[in-house]
Amino acid sequence: MSCHSTDKLGEVLMSLEVLLKNSPWMIGLNAAEQNKVRTDIQVKHIPVEGFVCRRGQAADYWFGVISGVVKINNVASNGKSTTLLGLAPGSWFGEGSLLKEESRRYDASTLRDSELALMPKSTFLWLMDHSIFFNRFLISQLNKRLGQFIGAMENERLLDVDARVARSLAALFDSWYPQQTMMLKISQEEIGQLAGLSRQRVNSALKVLEACGLIRVNYGEIHVLDLDKLSTFYSAGE
Repeated sequence: MSCHSTDKLGEVLMSLEVLLKNSPWMIGLNAAEQNKVRTDIQVKHIPVEGFVCRRGQAADYWFGVISGVVKINNVASNGKSTTLLGLAPGSWFGEGSLLKEESRRYDASTLRDSELALMPKSTFLWLMDHSIFFNRFLISQLNKRLGQFIGAMENERLLDVDARVARSLAALFDSWYPQQTMMLKISQEEIGQLAGLSRQRVNSALKVLEACGLIRVNYGEIHVLDLDKLSTFYSAGE
């Protein structure tokens, strides 16, 4: 039993180390700052459809996605749910609430079993006080988030379904580990949740994108062949 636990722990720590190694903010920290991050950070397993955080909760952590897929969404008073963003491994999120010192304004939940890295708020603020590099990363991160949400408005109001699926997929790969191939284990139903579409309509859109040479679809997997073209895709009919 103890041997199995040690092996499992080793897998989690290895996955966390890969996340940290490929996080652009981590490489700019000095040795003492990196050691503090590794000491303070926690790893949490969250099952499929589990909540990472809830709207109205205190913002106590900065989150990193080690494995799985996380979606950011809000639920209106009439019960309608709107997905704002999908997050693949390599992504960090939740800095806005920490910076504004306010409660969470959205729900974050998992689309499949996921491992999350949790950096305590105190460590996050300590890095801001000690690292100019970390602050520059946060400015870039906030600017990227602004672009993503503006893009989401464009997707909803101006783009057809094929283009909405293309942009939703491209956004997932924005923070992908540099040494990894552009592949994500995700089902058509999960893509539909991110794009606000039915599984059947997602299936049709994926066939269009595959025919254009932008992706390759395997069972439960999407391989991106041209991220730049995928992120700017417009269908021929527009």
